[in-house]
Amino acid sequence: MNQPKVILYYIFTPLADPAAIKIWQKNLCQSLNLKGRIIISPHGINGTLGGDIDDLKKYIGQTKSYEGFAKMKFKWSDGTGNDFPKLSVKVRKELVAFGNPDEIKVDENGVIGGGKHLRPEEVDELVAKHGDDVVFFDGRNSFEAQVGKFKNAIVPDTATTRDFVNEIESGKYDHLKDKPVVTYCTGGIRCEVLSAVMKTRGFKDVYQIDGGIFTYGKEFGDESLWEGALYTFDNRMSIEFSDKSKSIATCEKCAKPANRFYDCPKVPCNSLNLLCTKCAEDLNDEICKHPQRKYSNAELIG
Repeated sequence: MNQPKVILYYIFTPLADPAAIKIWQKNLCQSLNLKGRIIISPHGINGTLGGDIDDLKKYIGQTKSYEGFAKMKFKWSDGTGNDFPKLSVKVRKELVAFGNPDEIKVDENGVIGGGKHLRPEEVDELVAKHGDDVVFFDGRNSFEAQVGKFKNAIVPDTATTRDFVNEIESGKYDHLKDKPVVTYCTGGIRCEVLSAVMKTRGFKDVYQIDGGIFTYGKEFGDESLWEGALYTFDNRMSIEFSDKSKSIATCEKCAKPANRFYDCPKVPCNSLNLLCTKCAEDLNDEICKHPQRKYSNAELIG
């Protein structure tokens, strides 16, 4: 592989025949030797793929030839050539499994009733204007925030995205309903839905970062409001935005700085363990004592 890369993308747009889109996308990816995960629903498409840069460019060109996907944005990052074990293309009721497919409505412009999109520089401008009144609200699974998050962000108690509706309806965040709330997630897709869910439940001033953490980090690195590493749903497990990145987490075993999770190598456990490099090297020699898999969200992309 000449130059391995990973792309992350989504678009909310009505799809009349998701099954047909699935067949087309699967055949296209196989013809280009691409691996990764794609989810298709009546609401649109969400994917992350790894492969050679030239093959990914061909994929993008052919995918954007479909009228509904013409405006889709693709986020690029460096790959390893072994970022995904296989290709998975599936049809689901929801692009993001919040458990409320009938609540979310989309048109050719995206999710109807979602939060206002902010470019990275507009996020900083909002904070400069309103100061500590601005609330950063993490739209990811809570474990992802262990390795990186926005400074002073609220991290809801969520093991999967299905927990968000109950979490928001619990009342514990009602005091934020009149504050400017900036939702954020890996690439932006989860906050398209989360911001709409929050607005319909009385949050008046809701925003989402256009392109998510990924775009913000590419713009500002570690020089502004982001701290730590970005968890990724592939074999890289996390990425850092600059050589100035600082670990905000500690190793579960020795308490030294750590910035990524490692899979337990004992089949069928596959539990995620937050470890430093040294302790991760010792995993293969240890007896698995995990009672169950800690985190399970195989369908999640970004």
